[in-house]
Amino acid sequence: MNFDVIVVGAGLAGLVATTELTDAGKRVLLLDQEPESSLGGQAWWSFGGLFLVDSPEQRRMGIKDSYELAWQDWLGTAGFDGDNEEEYWAKKWAEAYVRFAYEEKRAWLHEKGVRFFPVVGWAERGGYLADGHGNSVPRFHIVWGTGPGIISPFEKRVREAISEGLVTYKPRHRVDSLLTNNNGVTGVGGSILVASNVERGQASSREVIDQFEFFSKAVVVTSGGIGANHDLVRQNWPNRLGPPPLNMISGVPEYVDGRMMEIAEKAGGRLVNKDRMWHYTEGIKNWDPIWKEHGIRILPGPSSIWLDAEGNRFPAPNFPGFDTLGTLKAIQDTGYDYSWFILTEKIIEKEFALSGSEQNPDLTKKSIKQVLKRILPGPTAPVKAFMDKGEDFVVASNLKELVEGMNKITGNSLLNYESIEKQIIARDREMDNKFTKDLQITALRGSRHYIGDRLIRVAAPHKILDSKNGPLIAVRLNILTRKTLGGLQTDLGGRVLNSEGYPVPGLYAAGEVTGFGGGGMHGYRSLEGTFLGGCLFTGRETGRALAKELSE
Repeated sequence: MNFDVIVVGAGLAGLVATTELTDAGKRVLLLDQEPESSLGGQAWWSFGGLFLVDSPEQRRMGIKDSYELAWQDWLGTAGFDGDNEEEYWAKKWAEAYVRFAYEEKRAWLHEKGVRFFPVVGWAERGGYLADGHGNSVPRFHIVWGTGPGIISPFEKRVREAISEGLVTYKPRHRVDSLLTNNNGVTGVGGSILVASNVERGQASSREVIDQFEFFSKAVVVTSGGIGANHDLVRQNWPNRLGPPPLNMISGVPEYVDGRMMEIAEKAGGRLVNKDRMWHYTEGIKNWDPIWKEHGIRILPGPSSIWLDAEGNRFPAPNFPGFDTLGTLKAIQDTGYDYSWFILTEKIIEKEFALSGSEQNPDLTKKSIKQVLKRILPGPTAPVKAFMDKGEDFVVASNLKELVEGMNKITGNSLLNYESIEKQIIARDREMDNKFTKDLQITALRGSRHYIGDRLIRVAAPHKILDSKNGPLIAVRLNILTRKTLGGLQTDLGGRVLNSEGYPVPGLYAAGEVTGFGGGGMHGYRSLEGTFLGGCLFTGRETGRALAKELSE
């Protein structure tokens, strides 16, 4: 068979690139090592958060946003290193992406049928100066339908292209090498894996039953990052984040192993910013796991008391939801790889959301009736399930019992009841006035000036130890691996560059394997809602640029 393009990886970036190519009449071979049940990749499991700038949803919530403010926030967060050549194309992609999020992104998705939950979330709030890390305003737009909702229009179009004869889709085809000739990529070689009927996200067999080679005019690598490969995560772990954790849980399925990065590098591609990564500090072990070391991230509001493993409260601005990597370093600097939340039932019922499409059935199934139940007293059903069955949760009627339960979970006596009581009493005294020197209380009160937070995200300020707000809840928080912020260096057309900065003929890439654009468009840190968006944007731009090039 003759193909114009081979796309390696049937995740979101691969589907988007394939859609753009087939819309231009190009013939595409779409390969993926996983069974068809995993079409859409890890994006299917996502909460569906997207970074948009000056959207109708923002304006309806009274949020004044602009391209200039968003770019200021991006630069303050990314912390790009001046004239670092590894960041040259990353910065180009970053500027193009923020412009896309401001000008085209919503309308492009809306035309494809994507809709958004009306309340805009405020992720990565920063806590520094105006030109430092964080979102100055809420920008986290939740797709109505979560991860499956963002995948749906692209999967539909790819399946239409299959029926039209423009796409040949081959699951269980693992690419082991990129075929080259005269320093250019001419195709792929690999292994056909035994058929598998495992459910989405579950580990599939690696038994090889045959080999393959396919040739084309171009190959687009869209194979994702390294999040499930803990050895590789530790190998690339930067000193700036403290020592690598001894224990981690995985926020992505096992197939997110980084294999294609090394394969593309052997074919001449340049890997840059390998020490850039994005892992969460609020991970809990899934009581009903789908993949190995399956973890779920808590998306917390700002009210929980955050303690290190020895029971010491973290200083500002290490508050829930403010600075993910800043808090990660603070945790690792303690010498332990876990921390604790202490909160009340009033806090958990309003402030705890769980990341993942499967943890938000109301949003994923687009049920307005079920979504409205979130305003009722008590935690959501998925959160309640973790409270009842999760090994990281303790529920108690008083603080002494709570601390005893926390020590029982870890099997040590690191936590001292009197010390924790003293810190929480000091915090609670600050609730007697409308003014305070406790910056976390200042922050949560400030959050409630935003109607979205006041309605569904931030609990009314109250005393933790007042029994009427109980019971008390403690949650052990694990380090949860997730995103790769570095990767294959690409120009704005998605062409993979070599060590000298020139395109490798025939080799393209998009999505997380490129650090979401150019080898790391986020720089050192993310504003959140930018990972799915990076897959969408790089897949779109690479597909369009390649289609144009092939037509010339």
